Amino acid sequence: QVVLVESGGGSVQAGGSLRLSCAASGRDVDAYRVSWFRQPPGKEREFVAVWKDDYTFYRESVKGRFIASGDNSKNTVYLQMSNLNPEDTAVYFCGAISRFKGYYALRVRHEVDYWGQGTQVTVSS
Repeated sequence: QVVLVESGGGSVQAGGSLRLSCAASGRDVDAYRVSWFRQPPGKEREFVAVWKDDYTFYRESVKGRFIASGDNSKNTVYLQMSNLNPEDTAVYFCGAISRFKGYYALRVRHEVDYWGQGTQVTVSS
């Protein structure tokens, strides 16, 4: 069992920045890696970014604007979002994926074993 808690969402104007956090807890937390996903209004949930030690991967539309990082000692991952635009408006989720599934699974929605509750990010033009 893994519990994920996101924080840091909010409303900003285009060009602004936000930093999201996702804290993981639970007995099996070390057996999972955590990725960031988002669900724009009326659309399906999509992969955004992942960080794990020296591995990072981003969806194309956020490259150069978002930075994923983490602190293993705190079981927390972060998503620094800069130069936000209205297309980034979504509920942002972190998802825990078993480390036995391999790195490709970190980008795949249906491979997520546990979800956080999500945090709303709204970007106005």
